[in-house]
Amino acid sequence: MPFLIDGYNLLRSVQKHDQYADLTDVQLCRYLADFLRAVRDRGTIVFDGVGPPDKRELMGIRGLDIRFSGDRSDADTLIEWIIGDNTAPKRLVVVSSDRQLRTAATRRKAKSVPVDIFWPALCKTLENRPGTAPEPREKQKGVTELEADVWMDYFDLGQ
Repeated sequence: MPFLIDGYNLLRSVQKHDQYADLTDVQLCRYLADFLRAVRDRGTIVFDGVGPPDKRELMGIRGLDIRFSGDRSDADTLIEWIIGDNTAPKRLVVVSSDRQLRTAATRRKAKSVPVDIFWPALCKTLENRPGTAPEPREKQKGVTELEADVWMDYFDLGQ
């Protein structure tokens, strides 16, 4: 498990950017799974709490182990336990800006990467994948009313 990611720490940091202000935990996990496939590695993301009641969307994400700390603990405690329990900590990359987690990683000689360094690197990796072009902003925003009218006319779906 080379990447160990502090879920809400990364998500909240990413959401500060206008482009990702509405990013959900599920979307974040999909980005991470795509990144892990691109770098041919694996990872675990840990979120606080028990997670959404319906976890089907998260279960369909391959290549990323998604964990929730439960209602009796928090993500930081679980991440520290995973760092301490790891049999090859020198290979582990801990992604968090939390000082306590970064210290725990350093203590075990794991690599520690703050989220504000990790996210741009992830985006650059995904943009540079061969055969994939970045999605146009228009795709996320949808078509304009004028464009919709043109398509309605084209397909003779009168209004």
